[in-house]
Amino acid sequence: MKNAPRIDTKLRKHTIFVPEVYREASGIIINGKRIKSLIFSTDVAVIANCNGDAVIAVYPFTPTLQIASAIISVAQRPVFVGVGGGTTYGDRVESIALDAELHGATAIVLNAPTKTEFVRELVEKIDIPVVLTVVSLDENLKERMYETNADIINVSGGKNTVDIVKKIREIDKDFPIIATGGPTEETVAQVIHAGANAVTFTPPSNGEIFKELMEDYRQRCKK
Repeated sequence: MKNAPRIDTKLRKHTIFVPEVYREASGIIINGKRIKSLIFSTDVAVIANCNGDAVIAVYPFTPTLQIASAIISVAQRPVFVGVGGGTTYGDRVESIALDAELHGATAIVLNAPTKTEFVRELVEKIDIPVVLTVVSLDENLKERMYETNADIINVSGGKNTVDIVKKIREIDKDFPIIATGGPTEETVAQVIHAGANAVTFTPPSNGEIFKELMEDYRQRCKK
């Protein structure tokens, strides 16, 4: 294989790079775009300066169009928009999902408590993939995979993530799976080898990056 020339410009040297281990994933191809890594963030400054393949914008507040639109406009890559399904449910989720599609989202993400019947109905009403989150080995995975008609399963099971991915693969070797990667390259590799097609990456926060930068500035000012 030929080596790819790499060019990094002076003012972009603080770009956050996804670890190379993510490239071992097979990826999920959505409308011709292969996605292996998804940045788990809603910080538009971080999103604009990270090289992940896509963004998964899921957050612990009621989803709003303003947040989704801001992220989509900045990301310049596919955005998977969280639309609720737990605390936020019913017609409101349906409206948020349709708005997300019309504003350019690549997919929508539903929380784990979302009822099977509601997922099935939503799949019929929008034209972008529906990603359904599962969080526990105790869930009826066959029901969540097949009876909801969801396009992708997003596994967010904490320490049980690898086991959940393996169980899904025992049921179906081809079903599209996104999974959380954990804190290290080793945990990411475990998730990929278990069968995840794409993996979420949690980048350092704006504050963490600034802390390192400010320390550098302090050292330079001592000279």
